[in-house]
Amino acid sequence: MHEEITEQTAYGLVAEFDDPDDLMAAAEAAYHQGYRTMDAYSPFPIHGMDDALGIQETKLPWFTLAAGMSGAIFGFGLQWFASVVHYPYDIGGRPYFSWPAFIPITFELNILFASFTTGLMMLALNGLPMPYHPIMNAKNFERATSDRFFLCIEQADPQYDTDSTREFLEALEHQPLEISEVIE
Repeated sequence: MHEEITEQTAYGLVAEFDDPDDLMAAAEAAYHQGYRTMDAYSPFPIHGMDDALGIQETKLPWFTLAAGMSGAIFGFGLQWFASVVHYPYDIGGRPYFSWPAFIPITFELNILFASFTTGLMMLALNGLPMPYHPIMNAKNFERATSDRFFLCIEQADPQYDTDSTREFLEALEHQPLEISEVIE
């Protein structure tokens, strides 16, 4: 039995292109038209696509910096506490607080904390793991990893209206090969 697709069950509209320049032009036009909740899918990175979609810079480097500094402070502090406070041991008349000896461990804990935080925060900020996404229901979407380029304008966009969004996509200067509705 064929079920009528309504805006309540639709995820959005997806336009299929066969050229990355056409996808870039479509993304820029959609952004200038006022659409903000959209995404582009391509078999390879396209320089400038983030700007065309209006994607803001990530906060990931700040998490990495904070974690790296925390790791360095923790590593240095742990060595200072062990050498000066907890177990001061006189070795050949050297001072208890001999900071040059603390640098390798400080550096290693800096890298350890930063790398684990970067990996985990990258997964969290990207909403991963995500074993399923509605865009996988789009017609011909399996070709997004080989030779096709897709622009999806999501229903969550405040400006989204199925008919007007479809008319906008059909009126693009670089005509999409196909425009289809994506069901959640």
